[in-house]
Amino acid sequence: MPKKPLFAGLVVDEANNLVETAFVGNEPCYVVDDFGFRRHIPSEIVDRQVLKLMAETIQGNEQILSEQTAKMLGQEDIFTRAMIENQLKQVEQQFDKVLETGIPEEGIAYMGMTGFRIRINVHGEVIDIEQPGMVAPEDE
Repeated sequence: MPKKPLFAGLVVDEANNLVETAFVGNEPCYVVDDFGFRRHIPSEIVDRQVLKLMAETIQGNEQILSEQTAKMLGQEDIFTRAMIENQLKQVEQQFDKVLETGIPEEGIAYMGMTGFRIRINVHGEVIDIEQPGMVAPEDE
């Protein structure tokens, strides 16, 4: 079970209002205002949807992502690239660890500064993810 909502501060409702976070017992939740009724949605439900959508954007692009990551790290040897590419291909296997450890506060702050937003409905279904710099599939 996650210790806190993974994307706290980055989730908005259908009216573009920031979604609050709270705990129901030990379970972290996103709290959506449904015309005065505060719906508590277990954060893991939303967080897993977002991670899955992010993993789908990685699929098929592992080679270029590993090359660019290795370049950014200054480790452009074939072994580093292969290790990074292998990790990218197995990204879904790492979801539990990410949910458990969370994303560093600096990472969440950076995502927020770049305009990253997750829009959910009152049932906790992800409607849209705004990722500045990403090309919409219909624009490709």
